[in-house]
Amino acid sequence: MRYFEISSPYYALIKAENEEQAIGKYVELVADEHDDTLKEDIKEVERDYALVIHARAGSDDGEIRTHAEALEDFNKPEADILAVTSELC
Repeated sequence: MRYFEISSPYYALIKAENEEQAIGKYVELVADEHDDTLKEDIKEVERDYALVIHARAGSDDGEIRTHAEALEDFNKPEADILAVTSELC
C-alpha cells in the first residue's frame, strides 16, 4: 500500500495502491466532485508519517482508539481514508 495526502478542498490522508485509486477514494468518501486540481494537490507520503497521522486521528464516531485498534485499522489491506479534516466530521 502507498499513502497519499490531499490538502484541498478538504484534507485527507488516504491509503491506496496508486494515485488514481487514492483520488477515487477521496472523491467517493470526502469530496463529491473531481477536478484537475486534485492531481496538483495530491502528494505521496512515507508509511511512518501516515501511521503517526492515522494514530492521532479520532475514530469515525469521534472516540479515541487504542493503539491496537489504530494499528489494526492501518494494516487492513483495503484502500481507505486514514484521516480527514475535522470540518467533515
